[in-house]
Parts: sequence; C-alpha cells; structure tokens
Amino acid sequence: MNRLTQQQKRFVTEYIKSLDGEVSARKAGYKSKDLKAVSNELLSNKLVINEIKEQLKSQITSLRVNKGYVIQKLLQIAEFSLEEEDVLDKEGNYTGKKKLRDTSAGLKALESLCKYLGFNSENQDDEYRHARIITISNLDEDKI
Repeated sequence: MNRLTQQQKRFVTEYIKSLDGEVSARKAGYKSKDLKAVSNELLSNKLVINEIKEQLKSQITSLRVNKGYVIQKLLQIAEFSLEEEDVLDKEGNYTGKKKLRDTSAGLKALESLCKYLGFNSENQDDEYRHARIITISNLDEDKI
C-alpha cells in the first residue's frame, strides 16, 4: 500500500490541529476501544509521518513571514516594554519615580531577537560576549 486511505488523511489533518493522537483517531472515525494503540500505529507509519511533514511544510511556506517583519516586531515589543513610565500612588498621583513598563516582556523580546540574529552562537566576536550595562535609571548602583 503506497497511498494513505481517506481515514488516514483525516487522521493527519486532525493530528496537525491537535497534536493528540487519540483525539485525532477518534475524529478521523476510528472505532477501536484502544485509540491510543491505533494512534501509535498510525504515528509509526512512514506514509502517515511523511504526510504530516508535507502538510506542516506547506503550512509554514504559506505563511511567508518576512524575517525583517519578525525583527521589526521584536524590536517594537522590546522598546515599548522597556520604556520608562511614571509611578502613581494609590490615589493616582505621580510619585516622581519611574519604572519600566514590562521588564519581563522586554527582556523576553530581546532574548528572542538575540537568538533570531544568532548572538548566542559560540563563534561570535568577543565584543558581544563582554557586554556591560552602562546605564539603566532604576538599577541600584550597588548592583552594577
């Protein structure tokens, strides 16, 4: 048998949506009491695996996301999240202090950007490895 059955094709389609073999087998119409065994058998079938790979490749290709777009969005997230904003007290009055909007999101965006641009590779220049924090306004001088 060199082709997938219609039921196997439905399984592949459902599996790509859910990544759950048992659920996919049930939705594809398999009637066995042991759907886990059915899904394990299907997921060990080379034809099924190849079809999953082909459909995933097709979906990724159809997205056509430009690298520049990803970099631009990561930079926007980092810049917005790491901007300073005024700290308000409980009554909504300005305290004169400032804080970063969302340090966690900003650092995560920067980390993703570094990975995307390959800054974490072993063969990078020494100038990137020995980066120092020069100024961050709300960082305590004793912690630098």
